[in-house]
Amino acid sequence: MKSRNLENQRDILDVISKCDVCYVSMVDQDNTPYVIPMNFGFIDNILLLHGASHGKKINILKNNPNVCVVFSTDHQLRWQHEEVACSWSMKYRSVLAHGKVVFVEDLDEKQNLLQQFMKHYSPKEFNYSKPSLQEVQLLKVPIDKFEGKVYGY
Repeated sequence: MKSRNLENQRDILDVISKCDVCYVSMVDQDNTPYVIPMNFGFIDNILLLHGASHGKKINILKNNPNVCVVFSTDHQLRWQHEEVACSWSMKYRSVLAHGKVVFVEDLDEKQNLLQQFMKHYSPKEFNYSKPSLQEVQLLKVPIDKFEGKVYGY
């Protein structure tokens, strides 16, 4: 069974919409890779991420805003011959997204983007207090490039 590249934007967005978590990779000042799982929102080819306004992730991204983000879904174990280990594999759909982090500081923009972020998880409208908007760090990642693969489907 061969993998195939996802080249259709609709197929790429379908993979992203099925994921609850994405994996954000970055490189620190010592040139060491760092990958963390994050909740996310996605609108108009912009990935939305949020978290604490300080810490290791923020320090890394302020120094080097380049990220590669992995979305992976529809995992299913398969095999051709149950007794032959080398015939076992995993069916999947995955997307890599490349971009540069932009730090959002404007409180009105944060509130608007957090509403968009939450639409990935709930249709409900939320209210945000000024202190919570000031404390959260919202990150926008305009996507420069997508790469997608499907195996087994």
